[in-house]
This record gives sequence, structure tokens and C-alpha cells, in this order.
Amino acid sequence: MYSRIQERIKKLSDQQQANALCGGLKGIEKESLRVSAQGKIAQTPHPVELGSALTNPYITTDYSEALLEFITPPFSKTTDALQFMEDVHTYTCQHLSDEMLWGTSMPCIVDGDMSIPVADYGSSNIGQMKHVYRLGLWHRYGRSMQAIAGIHFNYSLPEGFWPIYQRIENNTLSSHDFISASYMDMARNLHRYGWLVLYLFGASPAICKSFVKDREHTFEEFDAGTFYSPYATSLRMSDIGYKNDSQSNINISYNNLNDYVERLIAATHTPYPEYESIGIKDNGGNYQQLNANILQIENEYYSNVRPKQIANSGERPSAALKERGVRYVELRSVDINPFDPTGMNDQQLYFLEAFMIFCLLADSPPLSSSDKACVDNNLTQVASEGRKPGLLLHRNGDSIELSLWGLEICQEMTALCDILDGDNPDKPYAISLKAQTAKLRDVELTPSARVLKEMRRQELPFFKFAMKQATNHLNFFKNRTINDDQQKKFDQASIQSINTQKSLESDDRVPFDQFLEQYFSQH
Repeated sequence: MYSRIQERIKKLSDQQQANALCGGLKGIEKESLRVSAQGKIAQTPHPVELGSALTNPYITTDYSEALLEFITPPFSKTTDALQFMEDVHTYTCQHLSDEMLWGTSMPCIVDGDMSIPVADYGSSNIGQMKHVYRLGLWHRYGRSMQAIAGIHFNYSLPEGFWPIYQRIENNTLSSHDFISASYMDMARNLHRYGWLVLYLFGASPAICKSFVKDREHTFEEFDAGTFYSPYATSLRMSDIGYKNDSQSNINISYNNLNDYVERLIAATHTPYPEYESIGIKDNGGNYQQLNANILQIENEYYSNVRPKQIANSGERPSAALKERGVRYVELRSVDINPFDPTGMNDQQLYFLEAFMIFCLLADSPPLSSSDKACVDNNLTQVASEGRKPGLLLHRNGDSIELSLWGLEICQEMTALCDILDGDNPDKPYAISLKAQTAKLRDVELTPSARVLKEMRRQELPFFKFAMKQATNHLNFFKNRTINDDQQKKFDQASIQSINTQKSLESDDRVPFDQFLEQYFSQH
């Protein structure tokens, strides 16, 4: 299963090119709910001091007006990416008055669907499109699911790596096509082995009872205010999270970029009877969704992995991929860690980088529909019962114990982590790998186990545990300072974003209906 990775690492080492793997670009996107001092989802508008959620490159909103999203630029150093994320949290907390940031993936008290305000992006065509898309998500899936928060880790190999890699592979594709095909190799393996991310970093084994009020579920009662699954790692990634029947028949293929893009596009053009019954507009002529197709837009397809290209303003993601290929891969399955103020730590980020390179270099045969169903099942199983003693996962038509498979993967990553450490005496990659190996040997070290342990030790329901962590994190950021240059950078981004939004709103020349028609006509 792993012969190719050792063979490729040896070739790189023999040609003294192994360090070409070092210094890839890492970017982080992290969602956080704004909550009141009482721990309820904020009903206030996006703070004007944080600029325009439509155009600020660092601070925006996701589904809800209360669901902030922080975005770092890509950095070659992990420590720089993490510091930027800490800085943007610090800046935000300076402007939250009596609110704070919720510190877990699963939301706080949810007082019904309508307590989750849909994000507003102003009156420009692109702003209206983002808002209507979210209205569509509400009508299709409800709002509660959209209040779940997570972390996306974006990664690309250094540009100088690609010609070296293509040469040792004796590959004759164009550079553009070779890079895209290699990133699709990575994406398939992130599906195959993605369950490991949930085991190692899943941190959502419990939920506030209000989250599933009046909904059927199979959770056990932890206490009067909390439901949980005893062996869960990431309820965010389980069936309670992003799941909808309409997407089960899309059969997205990760075997090559062309199939991936074509099937996504097809889903955005294929009507779905249930969504047709909702109607695109209500009786008053107000939009309820962008269209009545299986997917309104490509981003509605929920997956733990996305091949990405930077889209130009108004450009469809699929058009960007077709035109310019894959630029980076987005890993979307990382929970917010309530024990870290930013929801993540450097040790975790070092491992994720090494893991994504492992997924690029390891054998990555095509995934058939049945293979894809199998790997998806592994992911769901680990999300809901990943800490179950002796849990068996499916691999190549057989079964293997989760811990054994995880240790196998970590063993195969050893040489890679040594390369990434280079001459750094601190050996951050090797130390991170050792820490993850320890979790596979002792399940109590996993974040999900630690969450339940702390709730029991402090005799706190999930809500009060999460509230306590959020308060601790707020104090951390209130007592933290950022340097003048960074402060000025965030101030300027906020002011500039408001001006940019105003320009977009004044520059629109076509009616919204026509704008949508033009947008969806892109191929």
C-alpha cells in the first residue's frame, strides 16, 4: 500500500532533492460563532469595525451573520500562519464589546432555527447572491446545521517541487495537467485516510440538547443539558452534521479533475423535485434559493476535501478549475479544539502538513463508486464511534483495527517528517508525529476523550464547559497585544473593505436576475 511513497522519498533523497518538499504554503480558515455574554447566538449585525464581510480578506462571515470566518494568507512557515490567526482573533476581540467567540465546533444554545440570523452582504449583485444562496441552504436543510463551525487547512507544495517530482515520475503530461493530477492523487488519499484526522483531532463528542430539539436522534444523555455518543470523536462530521439525501446520487469522482468538475457542474444544472416544490421565488417575488437544482452552486457539495483554484471575482469555482487547474487542496474536516484559544495549535498543523504530503506521495489508485462508499463509511464510523475499543475499519475488502492502521500510517510518515525537519534542532514534525502516535496507543489522549473527561471532572454540561473555555479564550485575547504594523493592516483592511463594498454596489449595471443568468452561463 505504501511502497510508492518510500520509493519516491528515496529517489528525492538520492538526487539530493528531498528538501524540495519543505516550505509549502499553508493557509487556515476558521469559523467562530459570535455569542452573547449569556452564551446565546448573537443577534447583532456583523460589527462595522471589522469591515465588510463581503470584501474583507481576513474577517468575513460564513452561513450566519453571527458565524465569523477568519482567513490567513498562505504562509510557508507554520508559526507565521498560527500567529496571524492569533492576531486576527485578538483584533476581533478588541471590537466585540460584550460578546465573545464560541470555542467549540458544535454551537451554543440554539433557540430554534430562527435564532440563527442569515448573513447579509449588502445590495450588490454578488452580495445578494451570497445571501440568497444561504436562504436556499435554510430552506433545504434548516439553519441549525449551518451554525456548526470548523477549521479548513489549505495546502500547496512549493512551486520548485513540481518539475523535480515530474522528472522522477518520468511523467510526460504538461506541467499544468501533472500538478492537477497529483493534487487529485492527494485528494483521493485524503478520502482514504481522512478518518485519521477525525480520530486525532476530533473534539466534538457532545452537544447541547437544544441542538436536536424536536429532532429524532440516537444520542445518549450525558446530563440534564447534554447529549453525547460515548465513543464519538467528531459529531460535527457525523450524520448529525452535513448530510442530505439529494447529494447522495451525485457520485462525484476524484479520479481526475475533468470528471470531478463535470459532475459538479451537472449537479448545478439538474433539477431536484423537492427543491422545485420550494420554489425559486415566493409569492412576493423574493428569492428563496438561487435555483431548484441538486446544488445551487458548487460549494453546496459538502465534502471533507476540495481541490481548489483561486477564482476571479464573479467566476465559478468549476470554471476556475477547468481554466487553471488545481492550485491547492483544502482539508475541511478539522474540529475546533476547545483547549486552544484559536482552536488549533502548531503541533497539529505540523502533522496536517506532513499528512497531506504523505497523501500526495503514497499509492493512490482510482476510487470506484463502491470504494468511495467504503471510505465515506469509515469516516462516518470514526466520527460517531472512533474511540470504541477494537473498532474495525474497512480496507481493500478486509477489516483492520483502527489503531493498527493509524500506527502503520504514522510509521510510513517517519522519513517524511525527518525530511521536513531538515536541520531544525527542535524537530517539530517528528515531535508532532510522536504525539499523534501516542494518541493511537492511548485513546484517552485524544481531544474528544479529553473534552468528556473535563466535563465529568468539573461536573459541567457541554454548554457550561464550552462557555468556560470561551471565557478563558476571551481573557487570553483581551490580554494579548499585536504589533502596530499588524494592527494598522487590519484597520486598513476594514476601511478598504467597506469602500470596496460601496463601489461594488454603485457599479452594478445589470438587474440581479440577469446577473444570475450570466453567472450560471459560465462553462
